[in-house]
Amino acid sequence: MRLPAAMRGLLTIVALAVGSPVAAAELPADPLNSPAWGTIAGRYFRGQTVVFDDRVQVLAPASAEDPLDVPVQISADGLPDVVEMLVVADLNPIQKILSYEPLRATASLAFRFKVEQSTPIRAAARTKDGVWHLGGVWLSAAGGGCTTPSYGSADPIWQTRLNEVSGRLWPDDKAGTQRLRLRVIHPMDTGLANGIPAFYIDRIVVSDAKGVVLARVNTYEPVSENPVLSLDLKGSGPVQVSGGDIQGNKFSAEIKP
Repeated sequence: MRLPAAMRGLLTIVALAVGSPVAAAELPADPLNSPAWGTIAGRYFRGQTVVFDDRVQVLAPASAEDPLDVPVQISADGLPDVVEMLVVADLNPIQKILSYEPLRATASLAFRFKVEQSTPIRAAARTKDGVWHLGGVWLSAAGGGCTTPSYGSADPIWQTRLNEVSGRLWPDDKAGTQRLRLRVIHPMDTGLANGIPAFYIDRIVVSDAKGVVLARVNTYEPVSENPVLSLDLKGSGPVQVSGGDIQGNKFSAEIKP
């Protein structure tokens, strides 16, 4: 019997050592034919049920013009009950790019990241039943984005603007949502450039005027310098953006429509 497209490749990965590759016979055929799929499965989906699902979309350029600043949009809007999304780049030296909890937001997010070489980019959406739904694309890149120093690390101006937040809201009354686009000034150093330690924002929280959390984003080293995020929030009105980096620096700002 032929399974529907959304359910092809269903598997349960059980009792894997964290970070260890999985024998090829235990995995379904990877639609992206990545040499690192076994490692990715063991590292991020150990003991979980996983399905390749066309409803999880990754939009990215076929080729990275700037390996320090690759635009990506992930979406699982056609998938009900998404509680968490995870984005990884299989062949990056630091694979995990970000995770996203769309608590009172749509299951879509736009961002930019650094890429070291050509690699699959995967988005995984976990639904309330615990199943991870995966989609992805191949990105062609000359590389070097993760090992190149940030511009900010060589410019003393960033020290006076560290964690400065700017943003804008665009209400969509018909959909009952509003789009938030925000930027935070930060060098987002990966720690892979000679003599420059890792220094990056690791959490961003968006709340409404009453303090109710609308969305959470955990960012990691591969997210581009001066991170820019776009997401669609349910409801309307001003929002509060807060967060911090791995050195304990915090930020907070109100953004109004």
